[in-house]
Amino acid sequence: MIAEPHEPLPWTPPHGEVEMVKVGPYWDVLRAPAEIGERALALLEDASGAVIADYGLMYWLIPSGQAQYWRRLRNEIHALGAHRAETTYVGVPPVDWTEGPRLHWYIPVGPDRYLTDANRLRGALAQALAAEIEGATAR
Repeated sequence: MIAEPHEPLPWTPPHGEVEMVKVGPYWDVLRAPAEIGERALALLEDASGAVIADYGLMYWLIPSGQAQYWRRLRNEIHALGAHRAETTYVGVPPVDWTEGPRLHWYIPVGPDRYLTDANRLRGALAQALAAEIEGATAR
């Protein structure tokens, strides 16, 4: 049985400095390699919420409580949440950091972009992985 996601607590990104934010109270996180994440973003189109990027990794903010139900797709894709065994923190860039490769907002958080639906994200990542595998076998 999948529980309803918790209503997120009020939260805004930091101003000026990177902030280490505990995963769970505000949102859970899904982390994927950038090459897979880019394909997933193309599939999600406007359905993606905010995304943090950092040197080859992408982090989606998903509803709090959803990480505990995430089924593993591949080893390099991880669901991080306070409802799992370990406590996790994620570095969150200041709101105006929108260019990389260092920690930055790939898709900035905003009134119309915050959390990504975890099930929809999983579907997009699964399709992105399938496309990667097809491309690798075609070579």
